Amino acid sequence: MILFCFIIFGHKMKHYELKAIVNYLNNFKIIKHIKRVENNSIKVEFDKNHTLYFDLTKGSSNIYMIRETVISKNFNAPFDTILQKKLTNSILEKVYLVNDDRVMRFELQVKSSYKQEKLYLQLEFTGIYTNIIILDQNFIVLEALRHISENISSRSVKVGQVLDELPKRDFIPTAKEVENIEEYLYANYDAKEQRELQNLKNIKLKQLKKEEDKLQKILFSLPKEEELKLEAQDTYQMANLLISNIHNIEPYQTSVSVEDFDHTIKEISIPPVQSISNYVNKLFSNAKKLKQKASNLYIEKENLEQKLEFVRRTSQIVENCSTIESLEFYMPKKEKNQTKTKKEQNYQSFVIDGYKIMLGRNERENIELLENAKANDFWFHLQDIPSSHVIVPTQKKDLPEHIIYQAALLCAKFNSPFGGDYLVDYTKRRELKIQTKANVLYNNYKTMKIRVD
Repeated sequence: MILFCFIIFGHKMKHYELKAIVNYLNNFKIIKHIKRVENNSIKVEFDKNHTLYFDLTKGSSNIYMIRETVISKNFNAPFDTILQKKLTNSILEKVYLVNDDRVMRFELQVKSSYKQEKLYLQLEFTGIYTNIIILDQNFIVLEALRHISENISSRSVKVGQVLDELPKRDFIPTAKEVENIEEYLYANYDAKEQRELQNLKNIKLKQLKKEEDKLQKILFSLPKEEELKLEAQDTYQMANLLISNIHNIEPYQTSVSVEDFDHTIKEISIPPVQSISNYVNKLFSNAKKLKQKASNLYIEKENLEQKLEFVRRTSQIVENCSTIESLEFYMPKKEKNQTKTKKEQNYQSFVIDGYKIMLGRNERENIELLENAKANDFWFHLQDIPSSHVIVPTQKKDLPEHIIYQAALLCAKFNSPFGGDYLVDYTKRRELKIQTKANVLYNNYKTMKIRVD
């Protein structure tokens, strides 16, 4: 016979809650399966209809049940090997609170073809002591989620050493009943998801605010069109004055007095140059660039304003996300292997079931998407309303209906100032005829009605 002890100390869990969970767990007679599913969480399956999750995260420990199956990570550390090997298919003897404290203990029998031994599994949710520890019958540590040396804590957790008991706390537990423990455990998960969702929202909203401030700073720092024109005019005039007096300028001369076109004497500084002719040509070139920049300033300003509006719209979408999955979809994480030298994508991209959806954030990006799209790629746009162009590459395959819907939904969400019903036209890229810039004519298209909350 192998006897296990499963201990949980809930830093966030209240005594009366743990007591109710203990009473509930004593209804089960077997642990069908056990494994680690997150960095600090284990999943304990009692039967196909009853599975509990024990979260050992420091400062936010929890116990909960989940109504739907969730994808879990795979862990292969020595701790995980022993955890699954020793406790899977074990017989549950009893569950109780140790010293009537917020420490939960499972006693388990496990059959072995080689030998019989008494083992324990201890989960500590105490803040400083939060841990999962596997012990033998003499309370010697076999493995632990966190190995703690005596340099860190007065109570060390080391493989091969006896584990000291947790110090008993002097407190009077609150007496309170939990009416429906399963509903409570499901509600625990819902509350956990909402906390994580809000935390993730705060992180992403902070990132968006930083991007918004950056764009506003760039927009605010743009030079004025009249100032650029005046600078271009002054540079051009200086170049003309120098070229008119070039025969009077000695090599390496640092300044020259010339008569302006209105017959006033003007002092012009000359930087150290080997050739005054080259310097004059550079002035003419700079004057031309300044003039072009002044002429195109409205384009740069418009692109910045469109990007700024896109960031603000994204913030609104993030605020309205009701699940972590939707939040991660609308504002995906950057690739870890993306280097600074990698060229930045000139569009916003999303991935659904292996299909890449590309959305232009301003006119410049819309033009680039149109120019680079292939004939069989799908194109989406709000009907009769200025909006982003959305392109979905197809590799000459038909798009599934749910991908078409998601692309149309993205187009509507990022371009609708208010909630309501929107019509999204879509067709193949080959059906488009570009008029000017990102303005197109198209035929042979379909329309999808999209509801934006």
